[in-house]
Amino acid sequence: MRLSALVPLPAKLFLWERFSRLKRGIVGKHVEALLANGRNGLLLIDLEDQNVGRKLSYDGEYGWEEIQRLRRYATPASDVLFVGSHIGAIAVPIAKSCRSVVAIEANPRTFHLLQLNVLLNGCTNVETINCAASDKDEELQFLMNRVNPGGSKRMPKVHKYMYFSDSPEVIAVKGRRLDDLLAGRTFDVIFMDIEGSEYFALGGMPRLLAAAQVLCMEFVPHHLKNVSGVSVTQLLALIEPHFSSLFIPTRNLNLTREQFQPVLQEMYDKEEVDDGIVFTR
Repeated sequence: MRLSALVPLPAKLFLWERFSRLKRGIVGKHVEALLANGRNGLLLIDLEDQNVGRKLSYDGEYGWEEIQRLRRYATPASDVLFVGSHIGAIAVPIAKSCRSVVAIEANPRTFHLLQLNVLLNGCTNVETINCAASDKDEELQFLMNRVNPGGSKRMPKVHKYMYFSDSPEVIAVKGRRLDDLLAGRTFDVIFMDIEGSEYFALGGMPRLLAAAQVLCMEFVPHHLKNVSGVSVTQLLALIEPHFSSLFIPTRNLNLTREQFQPVLQEMYDKEEVDDGIVFTR
């Protein structure tokens, strides 16, 4: 077991603050990002990022199993939509093996790094858009998390300490219905990682879902319960009309539509997380 697993959260945050100040002192106050060169490509990472950035820095890769899984569906003829692209750690390598990518990211600081990473890797087939996917056009309160910028999210309905532990800045971001924002366009594969806003995003994109062959998305029960405040039944009501099969990587399970509800409900009740469940037609 790693020592970090034995350290209480407040102590971890204290150590992280000290480490962040030390790092800033070493690189200088004008350094905006660090450059990691690994399996995912040449990627600028946030100085304070202790999740994606740390893995790229120390392991030289991030989410590689997920990338390999996506590549089974994202062929050279595929158009792929990323809803929640972060800095492009998954979108950039996928862009190299498909026809086109639209990469949406709500966090404006992360979006800036995403744009730069697309340029650094010569991804001329990638379009980037800075907005939050929602079920209506609206202005949203948004948490800009620091320890894990990829965990930035719309203001949760339930204010759990885990979402506010690093004193995130709260800003206003533009929420858009993706069916309207991407009017006239369709995508073969949709990848979604938006920290609990999935229900709202799905509600604003029935046309896109109807045209897609694959939907890959996080399944995080505490996000569904606390960020969006929805049940498995409510979530599946937006998905089941469009997809007939589901693969759950953590359980290595292939399910038919009638099995979606009982299996996902069990995972929801047990707080069982999967980084990328895959719905297909």
